[in-house]
Amino acid sequence: MPANDLNIFQYAVIRFVPNVEREEFVNVGLIMYSKKARYIRMEYRLCAEKYKSICISGPEYDEVITVLANMKDISLGNSQAGPIAALDLSERFRWLTAVRSTVIQSSSAHPGKSSDLDATFDRLFNELVL
Repeated sequence: MPANDLNIFQYAVIRFVPNVEREEFVNVGLIMYSKKARYIRMEYRLCAEKYKSICISGPEYDEVITVLANMKDISLGNSQAGPIAALDLSERFRWLTAVRSTVIQSSSAHPGKSSDLDATFDRLFNELVL
């Protein structure tokens, strides 16, 4: 495969951290960005039953889902998500993957290359989140 058919990308795993002080987490989403392909995609999945089993105290399930949905809206550039959503793709990716000490965090960004970003995203999501 010719090198020019490959897209360099970065991805980060989105984590739910029910108790920040304990630093335990569950992978709940994935975000991927490629400058060359002008590509950004974020998906998340947090099962309500799994949430109940790991979160004894802390935010309500609906609050966590709202935060994740807002993050996805920002990644898509939806205007209702506020001024961060109006930034260009790379700035949105950097903002969404910035280090935070909240119940929703991301891993550091990891690089890769792919000729099919959607297929690579789906594979990583299945391996790292589901």
